[in-house]
Amino acid sequence: MLTKVTVRNFKRFEQVELELGNAVVFIGPNNSGKTAALQSLALWDIGVKRWVEKRGVGEDVPQKRPGVTINRRDLIAVPVPNANLLWRNRHVRDVQRVEGKQRTQNIRIEIIVEGVTQDRFWRCGMEFDYANEESFYCRPLRLSEGPDPERMPVPIEANQVQIAYLPPMSGLAANETRLDPGAINVRVGEGRTAEVLRNLCYQLVEGADKTNWQRLQTHIHALFGVTIEEPQYIPERGEITMTYRDLAGVRLDLSSSGRGLQQVLLLLAYLYAHPGAVLLLDEPDAHLEILRQRQIYHLLTDVTRRQNGQVIAASHSEIVLNEAADRDIVIAFVGQPHRIDDRGSQLLKSLREIGYDQYYQAEQTGWVLYLEGSTDLAILKAFAEKLKHPAVEHLERPFVHYVANQPTKARAHFNGLREAQPNLVGIAIFDHLETNLQTNTSLRELMWQRREIENYLCMPPVLLAYAEAVSDEETGGPLFTQAERERRRKVMDECIRDLVPPVALRNLDDRWWREVKASDEFLDRLFEAYFAKLGLPNLMRKSDYHLLAQVVPQELIDSEVREKLDAIVLVAESAHKLSGDDL
Repeated sequence: MLTKVTVRNFKRFEQVELELGNAVVFIGPNNSGKTAALQSLALWDIGVKRWVEKRGVGEDVPQKRPGVTINRRDLIAVPVPNANLLWRNRHVRDVQRVEGKQRTQNIRIEIIVEGVTQDRFWRCGMEFDYANEESFYCRPLRLSEGPDPERMPVPIEANQVQIAYLPPMSGLAANETRLDPGAINVRVGEGRTAEVLRNLCYQLVEGADKTNWQRLQTHIHALFGVTIEEPQYIPERGEITMTYRDLAGVRLDLSSSGRGLQQVLLLLAYLYAHPGAVLLLDEPDAHLEILRQRQIYHLLTDVTRRQNGQVIAASHSEIVLNEAADRDIVIAFVGQPHRIDDRGSQLLKSLREIGYDQYYQAEQTGWVLYLEGSTDLAILKAFAEKLKHPAVEHLERPFVHYVANQPTKARAHFNGLREAQPNLVGIAIFDHLETNLQTNTSLRELMWQRREIENYLCMPPVLLAYAEAVSDEETGGPLFTQAERERRRKVMDECIRDLVPPVALRNLDDRWWREVKASDEFLDRLFEAYFAKLGLPNLMRKSDYHLLAQVVPQELIDSEVREKLDAIVLVAESAHKLSGDDL
């Protein structure tokens, strides 16, 4: 089992150390380095295998030209058009002036893997020197500098490690030729899993002990309700065919199955056919609906332990993330990659309740926005766009948490996150409350002076503007548009007069506009009556009220809206946000 990997100067990593175990989950936003971490292990494996193939194992390293050449085309798991793309910032040489002379030094990729095999600890480091666009050199890691440095020996255990990089299934070949085990491993290494699925199953059937094949059948039936049948070899064509029976008992070719079934079948078949293997899985939950992700994650990790194997997976799934947090190693690729499942018990408890997906969102953004519901966010974004306010950028992709207008709920969530992310700042904007809010804390608490955010959208000029904002497509052509606008304006005016007290109609500053619950007591009833009079289905529900913000005249946008948007900008810009520059 691999227990630790240290990577230097590879792709986006200057130096990272990743602790490994039986089951490891890498989490993080897109383009944060999860796949690069998996690829570093694949590169190390290629380096070790190529070195042992040419030089053997042990401490006997040639003093002259000790490197072995690896062509970039051999790096199927790490596809690059130019070998220097493997180096951090493509920086392969370091040029310095020493005593007036130019001195060039190679920058080396270094990958050190530690592991335990049969209760024996071992450590193996490989270094990679750039040669040209097509190739680079690989050697055991040097332990000292100088012309003839001592190098780390390559233990036999390192060569015995079986590493397989398995990307998500992209489909299944219609026909599959029978292959020898070596050819299967080559195709798996090349990411051509669609060409070997039937062969992997055939290996299990042809083995001396069919127990693993029967287990595989049981797993697939329990997960998908189908019965996979034994693969058949057809000597006349040299091909392997494989079928399954669906819930109705109809026999179908394996190519008719869904991607999720094929993905799970591939992973389980490989684990059963290769005991002790280390599987590098990039998005293993791809093609799987959310209800099955927890079940399949547990199954994969249980089979891995039974087979004395190891699973290292990169995932975006919240289900996988929260399951792994309880029992396995979770590494967050936000800023410098680090474990997030080994903190204090109180923190672990709070994070389990909150969810690890929210923890790394907090690290990624550095700030959190608390609102009553998703409608509030949509209205704030619409106001910001209408005003061309700087808050537009921060509201485009915020870390937002909805708390149903409960300050205590927002504080509990924020404090739980702060235990893991001490620099976190936040802002909470509530509907009008009769209680006092906290001040002078890292969570800035604000409330609307009117009853709720919809109260800033419900004035008659806004509603009449909405009624008149009818397009030519809705009226059957430009010839009828003006007449339809006048009709809709008249209907809207009637509905407003039916529902709004006369004193409030005469004075837009009347207390009624501040105190009415605009969404439930006014707008819902208004649009129900409006569309009924038009003879149309109600096209304006609460989730659509943000559309009203687009027709609010700028002079009617309350100054309080600008104040809230200013506060969001202030908090967002004060956040300590982690980015790729922190690696």
